[in-house]
Amino acid sequence: QVRLVESGGGSVRAGGSLRLSCAASGRTFDAYAMGWFRQSPGKEREFVSAISWDAANRNYADSVKGRFTISRDNADAENRVYLQMDNLKSEDTAVYYCVGSAFTGTAATLKGFYAYWGQGTQVTVSS
Repeated sequence: QVRLVESGGGSVRAGGSLRLSCAASGRTFDAYAMGWFRQSPGKEREFVSAISWDAANRNYADSVKGRFTISRDNADAENRVYLQMDNLKSEDTAVYYCVGSAFTGTAATLKGFYAYWGQGTQVTVSS
């Protein structure tokens, strides 16, 4: 059974930082893209960031460019992906989902490229 488990969410004041982590188990994502999406109440789930299998390419939503940094670690038996979030804003408040692809190694930005999703972790930014 494939599992993606997020951690690191929480509450923070605007301008603060959080680091999300995601640990994958049940299959290897060494050759596949991983990333993050988020969903706020009443809104569609949206792309945040993605990283290619070799970390050579990274994509970001315009709303988070310059503030968020994605990285990954393929060294362990469990693939891990991270999202460093700095200078957080109230509009970043959402449930953040870790994702893993089953068929592409490129840093895809569309939901359809990702077959595996975590349960989500809440990030709340207060002004």
